[in-house]
Amino acid sequence: MSRIRMFIALALIYMVFAVLLNSVGVVILQSISSFGVDKPAASLLELFKDLPIAVTSFLVASMLPVLGYRRAMMLSLALVACGCVLMPLFPGFHTTELMFCCVGVSFALAKVAVYSSIGLLTKDRAEHTRLTNTIEGLFMAGVLLGGWLFSAFIDDASPTNPVWLNVYWVLAAICLLVVGLLATSHLDESAAHVDPAKVVRGSPMEMFRLAGKPLVYVFLISAFFYVLIEQSFSTWLPTFNNEVLKLPHAMSIQMASILAGATAVGRLVAGQVLRRVHWHLLLNLSVVGMGLLVLVVMPLARGVAIDSNVGWLSAPMAAYLIPMIGVLMAPIYPVINSVALSSLPRHAHASMTGLIIIFSALGGTLGSRVTALVFAHFSGITAFYFSLVPMSLVLVALHFFKRETERVGSTGPVAVGLGAK
Repeated sequence: MSRIRMFIALALIYMVFAVLLNSVGVVILQSISSFGVDKPAASLLELFKDLPIAVTSFLVASMLPVLGYRRAMMLSLALVACGCVLMPLFPGFHTTELMFCCVGVSFALAKVAVYSSIGLLTKDRAEHTRLTNTIEGLFMAGVLLGGWLFSAFIDDASPTNPVWLNVYWVLAAICLLVVGLLATSHLDESAAHVDPAKVVRGSPMEMFRLAGKPLVYVFLISAFFYVLIEQSFSTWLPTFNNEVLKLPHAMSIQMASILAGATAVGRLVAGQVLRRVHWHLLLNLSVVGMGLLVLVVMPLARGVAIDSNVGWLSAPMAAYLIPMIGVLMAPIYPVINSVALSSLPRHAHASMTGLIIIFSALGGTLGSRVTALVFAHFSGITAFYFSLVPMSLVLVALHFFKRETERVGSTGPVAVGLGAK
């Protein structure tokens, strides 16, 4: 029963952070309207989210086994609840920046704890991959629900109305409820125990040692370019729908949530497909399919006329087709994460997860920033065409990642870090 409660807690934590992390696109759209900021300035919200993620991961990831994964999750939720409460109390763009800083710090703690806990709750690589895919699939389900949650609080008749900030009261309450669930759950963390003195003395060095392994640095390059692609679409799709496809604010957000739904379905289905198809073949087909979809759909987004009576049945075809890229990108991130983590000893999972978060944050920030600049100086269509460049680089990185996993598979898990023999 306690194991089931932890599964539920991990899923809910990931869904809560899914709503908050992927609300950047929504908040960018609303900040442009409510707070009068321009696109390049609004894109800095991604930096305020991702930089704290990277810094926190680097400084404390290796120390979490000492604090305890369950305690780290509770602390992260309490901190982000405080950030949410600030939004309706002190509305403004600077408060938004502060709130995303809280989300970034909290997510760094939570993701390291969640990913490390998966290793404690599973018995082998196959089970690890399935649970990781399920958790990541539920993450995208949270993104989908988040789009509809935010849109429910937006006043379409007056997009500048700050009433949308009341959504943060709901999010703060959910965070506190999950804290209560964790407080009444149990997680056996003995397998991840390390000497506290060694952790404090060598936590940043643990990451450097890991990053020096060929398997790890090839994986990090793959993750970096994948997240660059993902954040380019997820962050800017609401604005793309509004400015390029001429949809109203609330509908732009709701249509963008199809991307999250498609990704959630893709990840859940991928967990079953991986039983019969090798992960490298599946990921290569996914990346190629993403590129083809961009080439086919972008021409359909040109020259869309404004329609004041536009609805779900009369929306441009591109509004439905662009989010389908989520089905194709769905398996890439959880699969490469699981393959990398399951190749390492459990005591190294916290440090490895810290590296994953750092490079994911850097990729997300760069992707959002580049997309914002191309969007502002050229067009949204050109910005999405640019995603073909990192897609090509992901294909190259996956080739070398497969080669390294096969090499490691023939010699056993990589021996690194504290306690390694």
